[in-house]
Amino acid sequence: MPRASAADAAETAHRILDVATAHFAEYGYAAASVDELARAAGVTRGAVYHHYTSKPQLFAAVAAAQQHTVAEAIVQATATSASDAALRDGSHAFLDAITQGAASRILLVDGPAVLGWQEWRKLDAEGPEQELRAGLREAGAAPALLDALTAALSGAMNELALWLAAHPDDADARQQAHAALDGVLHAVSSRS
Repeated sequence: MPRASAADAAETAHRILDVATAHFAEYGYAAASVDELARAAGVTRGAVYHHYTSKPQLFAAVAAAQQHTVAEAIVQATATSASDAALRDGSHAFLDAITQGAASRILLVDGPAVLGWQEWRKLDAEGPEQELRAGLREAGAAPALLDALTAALSGAMNELALWLAAHPDDADARQQAHAALDGVLHAVSSRS
């Protein structure tokens, strides 16, 4: 039997990742079945384990992809922002990106438990938190407070995202969440 080309293998790995993202988002990590997601991806269980050596490694790849998607939403939202508006624009983009689709369950609910706190923090630090730190720096945050402000604002936004994710189709809750975020950002920017 001929071996798959590198392009075929990459396409298979990508298809598995897409199906796993949907599967983890719908069922959660604990209830997600590798057999079911392999079937949905049109591959064997062995193919899943060939590309991702374990269910935890597959989840880690899904979480990393979701963090990248959230970070990219922040970058896109701030690409044309004036420096005094970039922190606000990026923070609101984060809140929307992490509460839509698969991101909230994967990143905020299952992520810390499955990946472990240190690995989850590392993923956040390499993605959305890095963008937040840049936004705070551009907004004029005092260098001595940059780490503390980044941690405080990141935590507040994650909690706000969890609250908003509990009200997924509530337009009033989304409006309240964005108004609350504006209040937090105003407090941070007026004290930094």
